[in-house]
Amino acid sequence: MKFCDKDFLLSNGVARELYHGTASKQPIIDFHCHLSPQALAENRNFENIHEPWLGGDHYKWRAMRANGIPERLITGDETSAREKFQAWAVTVPKTLRNPLFHWTHLELQRYFGIEKLLEESTAQEIWEETSRLLAQPGYSVRGLVERMNVQVVCTTDDPADSLEYHQAIKESHWKVKVFPAFRPDNALRVNEPNRFKKWVKTLAETSGLSAGTFKGFLKALEQRHDFFHANGSRLSDHGMNQMPSQDCTEQKAAAIFSGALKGEAAGLEDTERFASFMMEFFGVLDADKGWVKQLHLGALRDPNSRVAARLGADTGCDTIGDFTQANSLARYMDRLDRVGKLPKMILYNLNPADNYLFAGMPGSFQDGSLAGKLQYGASWWFLDQEHGIRAQLDALSDLGLLSLFVGMLTDSRSLLSYPRHEYFRRILCDALGSDVETGRLPDRREWLTALVEDVCHRNAKKYFQFPG
Repeated sequence: MKFCDKDFLLSNGVARELYHGTASKQPIIDFHCHLSPQALAENRNFENIHEPWLGGDHYKWRAMRANGIPERLITGDETSAREKFQAWAVTVPKTLRNPLFHWTHLELQRYFGIEKLLEESTAQEIWEETSRLLAQPGYSVRGLVERMNVQVVCTTDDPADSLEYHQAIKESHWKVKVFPAFRPDNALRVNEPNRFKKWVKTLAETSGLSAGTFKGFLKALEQRHDFFHANGSRLSDHGMNQMPSQDCTEQKAAAIFSGALKGEAAGLEDTERFASFMMEFFGVLDADKGWVKQLHLGALRDPNSRVAARLGADTGCDTIGDFTQANSLARYMDRLDRVGKLPKMILYNLNPADNYLFAGMPGSFQDGSLAGKLQYGASWWFLDQEHGIRAQLDALSDLGLLSLFVGMLTDSRSLLSYPRHEYFRRILCDALGSDVETGRLPDRREWLTALVEDVCHRNAKKYFQFPG
């Protein structure tokens, strides 16, 4: 077996048959990513590989910093795209046993047919070949997505977004369906009054409603939720350290809101109270429309204040947090369940110590109304490497029903990240094949094939119920 050959990660015959015969043929439903709707709408060609591959990929940025690459060759404006690509090429051989080494070469193979290893001596040749291909019509933004057999893309969008680019994509009748996902994190930032006030103003302008009072604020958010639904959204998404657990009345939430608009920063307890009220509000909105709520929990954001001040958020300095999760998450789900408003929900953990906690929690709230209504989500961010994927599959299999899992997502800002679905599918098939080889599962091929089809495609299609 050779590196990244056709049987990469497939250690047995059953795995190879399941992958090549079934998994590899399934369309991709990418229900959570950070691709730019504007880029998808405008569908331009790139001059070179830097922008779609390195321009926003903080996974690669972290590795380059670890390799001693200066920031000017990573995110700096004063250096060229070619110089930054060269710095990445120098770094790649240092990533042996890091998933970036796998992803880098899968991406070069799948998009460009390049099987050479990327290193300092091959960088110029690979730069020239990828630049040549990227100039061709089939390698535009949409062409790159289509090459990976993508059926649905869900972007991540602020409630105050106009969704003009989503509308433009729909009007273009592109065969890939692109839908927004409702990400209202900015609605909780009462601890940052200047930022919060600007955002509330934008929300009012976009919704066409006055948001200067708390009731008006809630009405404007509900209007945007309705607008997202009309534009095909069937998911919300929240990125939080942990679920808030403080009790909060509407009267108290209104007072905190009013204080933030006056420039008064909410303290830790009031920020949590406000978030608690708002998360219940958003949960009811999602339940009423049959949406799926995604909870991404456990990231420690911007611990490096120097880099955050210089480069801003999402630049590769976030890390795994060790927040407690169980009590507050259970309390949140229970509050919605008690009033019959617990929506479909996917739970994602970032700390691997929480695998079994997150895998077990859905079982406490399944209500028999829908198979797999509550899900333990795919390995996310720092956990989406081989070990993390296998650990997630094991925890889900041990405490839940793998057969109902809605599968993988990219969670990426890079257009060239879709081979991560292939990576996941190969690992899934290898795990199933290994269980057959060791007698842990019977070789009932119709059962195994159905499970692979379901996890790779059919479960997501049925679960999200996207329009059209």
